[in-house]
Amino acid sequence: MNYLGHAFLSFGDAALLTGNMIGDHVKGRRALLAYPEGIRKGIELHRQIDAFTDAHPAIMRAKVWFRADYRLYAGAVTDSLFDHYLAGDVRYFSSEAALQRFSQDTYRQLEEHRTYFPPAFDRYFPYMKAHDWLYSYRTPRGMQQALQGLARRAAYMPPPDQAYRIFISRYYELAQCYYEFIDDIVRFVKIALTR
Repeated sequence: MNYLGHAFLSFGDAALLTGNMIGDHVKGRRALLAYPEGIRKGIELHRQIDAFTDAHPAIMRAKVWFRADYRLYAGAVTDSLFDHYLAGDVRYFSSEAALQRFSQDTYRQLEEHRTYFPPAFDRYFPYMKAHDWLYSYRTPRGMQQALQGLARRAAYMPPPDQAYRIFISRYYELAQCYYEFIDDIVRFVKIALTR
């Protein structure tokens, strides 16, 4: 899961959301000590989500289509694309307006915890908010822009044009992988949050 997925899997808890969203930028166990408990829990949840996602059979199957062109970035590409399917999943976002409300609430909650942002996340958060990345995942054009953004942030990722072509040509197969995965990750996170 990418930004929309991590935000969604925070279930409205602002501190958990903050940790979940900045998780890629906090490395190692000792770095966790700089954060309050709720944000620390979100960072740890981010790591658990990533580990569960990487090991899920539907994700491993989806990554195969991107591996030849993107190698180690196949997972990052797949994570981004799954946000598209989540954005259009009426079980979780009943309408475009519901997704819009969710994205604006997410930015507001993150803004309230901005003092805890690592420098890299702090640099691109204004762009995320201004260009409404979370909402834009809903459309193929938004996904094209998301893949371009991913390539800009990933130093060695090849140009994203082929990833977008694969996304369009494998659209329904990728959707099937998403539907095989999403209920499992929701269940996993709900259980993890009770521990």
